[in-house]
Amino acid sequence: MQQQVDTKTAELYRMVMPEHMCPYGLKSKALLERHGYVVEDHHLTTRDETDTFMEENHVETTPQTFIGGKRIGRYDDLRVHFGIDAPKEERSDTTYRPVIAIFSVAALLALGLSWHQYANPFTLRAAEWFVSLSMTILAIQKLQDVESFSTMFLNYDLLAQRWIAYGKLYPFGEALAGILMTAGALIFISAPVALFIGTVGAVSIFKAVYVDRRELKCACVGGSSSVPLGFVSLTESLMMMLMGIWMPLKTFLLP
Repeated sequence: MQQQVDTKTAELYRMVMPEHMCPYGLKSKALLERHGYVVEDHHLTTRDETDTFMEENHVETTPQTFIGGKRIGRYDDLRVHFGIDAPKEERSDTTYRPVIAIFSVAALLALGLSWHQYANPFTLRAAEWFVSLSMTILAIQKLQDVESFSTMFLNYDLLAQRWIAYGKLYPFGEALAGILMTAGALIFISAPVALFIGTVGAVSIFKAVYVDRRELKCACVGGSSSVPLGFVSLTESLMMMLMGIWMPLKTFLLP
């Protein structure tokens, strides 16, 4: 006798129109299927049909998922339902994910460049490239919206608070120093720039976090950052200071 297998089913209502296919609807469908559900996929193909559905179900947006006759909600609600995310009220408004991603990619790039150049990923040059590439990628984040970055930067940077234009110049200086140090060129320009902005940054962050005990967001990955100002931010500035000292020492003084 063949054993009967219970099939989990879910109903999904999502917008599928000629001019618009809701991406969260597609993500909801894929998430349900990954969790073993057979999806009854209901397409809302017109604006009127969508508005009618939302009015009848007292919701303000789509997609909407129903499991066992119970409304689960949107894609975000579905992630909470499956335990992927914590409920919104329990989530922290800060995250280190952006800087982890940047430093991880910079490290892998540095190892790859060293491997290509010296047939060995673990070289001193790889460590230098890690710092310079991190600086460059962080500068790109800031340069996406210089105005927003400079506004957040004013919360803690001591020089920017006295000279407003510095906040807008900072990401360009960081990018310049990072690019030149990656190339190993014009060290007499890149080293002083890195040492200066790194020192000012380190002093400012140390004062804000460890002296004044302020809880702020760091502008290190741009003006919309949720990264807390603290040890990671201080590390960025200290790395620039270190490179500002090491690169000219290596280039002009060491044999």
